[in-house]
Amino acid sequence: MDLIVEDGWRAFLEREFGAAERSEEAGSDERVIAEIVVDEPDRHPWRVVDAAYDRLTCPECGARLSRGPAGCGLCDLANGFRYVAIEIDRPGVVPGNEHALRVNVSVVRRPYGISAVEVLARRLTLPLLLEGRLPTIRQAQAARAMLNKGASAEEYDAFIHRTWRRDVS
Repeated sequence: MDLIVEDGWRAFLEREFGAAERSEEAGSDERVIAEIVVDEPDRHPWRVVDAAYDRLTCPECGARLSRGPAGCGLCDLANGFRYVAIEIDRPGVVPGNEHALRVNVSVVRRPYGISAVEVLARRLTLPLLLEGRLPTIRQAQAARAMLNKGASAEEYDAFIHRTWRRDVS
């Protein structure tokens, strides 16, 4: 899951700055770039913004910025700002898939204050979202109802694999 974000960062660096060598100096440069990106999250794709936060440390809790525990003021603020970043649906996927992917990645990467059932649902649906699938509202509600009624992770996983649509229409 972190690779989704990291790939977005690498593509951004390549596109904006050319190939970057991996060195301590490049890491320092990346932190500077990350600070610029998080100062204007509404100008960058969400994967770039999330990766930028990963390169910064929260001075309040010491975790990666935006990924610290619920209640850390700076991480809570950064976590909220991540949602102003740009979402661009990938070609060939159901419209809205990128938003669902973004939310699921966010919840799984920062599960603090989220119910165990919610985190489980988000974690189990990530592979399908990466394939470009997306449930209808009815399918999502049925899947959630299963978990709320005590379905196992295996039952939930089998259900979503059977029902979530693959087509882009």
